[in-house]
Amino acid sequence: MGRTVIIGDVHGCSRELSTLLRRLSFSPKRDRLVLVGDVVARGPDSRGTLALLETLGACVARGNHEERLLLGRRGRIRLGSEHRRVADSLSADEWRALRATPYWLDLPEHGVRVVHAGVLPWLDVRRTPRRALLQMRTIDAFGTWSDKRDAGAPWATGYAGPPHVIFGHDARPEPRLYPWATGIDTGCVYGGRLTAVVLDRGEKMPRGRAAAEKLVSVKAREKYS
Repeated sequence: MGRTVIIGDVHGCSRELSTLLRRLSFSPKRDRLVLVGDVVARGPDSRGTLALLETLGACVARGNHEERLLLGRRGRIRLGSEHRRVADSLSADEWRALRATPYWLDLPEHGVRVVHAGVLPWLDVRRTPRRALLQMRTIDAFGTWSDKRDAGAPWATGYAGPPHVIFGHDARPEPRLYPWATGIDTGCVYGGRLTAVVLDRGEKMPRGRAAAEKLVSVKAREKYS
């Protein structure tokens, strides 16, 4: 196995995903591809994105948009028109792929845990509510987590690993560099960029600002959402 490439929220932006992989000279025979979730919905080509990831043998952590589709399929929630269009287009194999996505992925050779939104700093990940793993952005002074940006401090400010957590969900113009966490949702679907962490074989994830040296981004072709 060569490099490990960990990519932020794609949201159906298959052209940008292809561009980023070409820039990295990614080879599925040599390299490993991991995604932080939200590979579908909002953008223009959810099915094309899933097909490309299948071809490349990618590992995908579950995001809140994958979870929403799965809950809608089981009749647990009512899907809006955007998610309904995606749901109606998926094949049986694509549904199986979504169901197989785990809530987090551990990459021990890199000292990394990949999760869509975040972790509760004081709680074992196996006991963390799934909604927190999928939706958390902040934690207030009382320890209550929220998906809202203004409801407290970013969860990663209070997290002290190991492992180093690589996450998405909270789209920002720039990657978010914390001592033990790196946020790589740079808002491709909103006209921003698609960002990857690129680690050599056996390389440990750098911490804090040093992590910036391992990041590669491509610009979105347009604003999709």
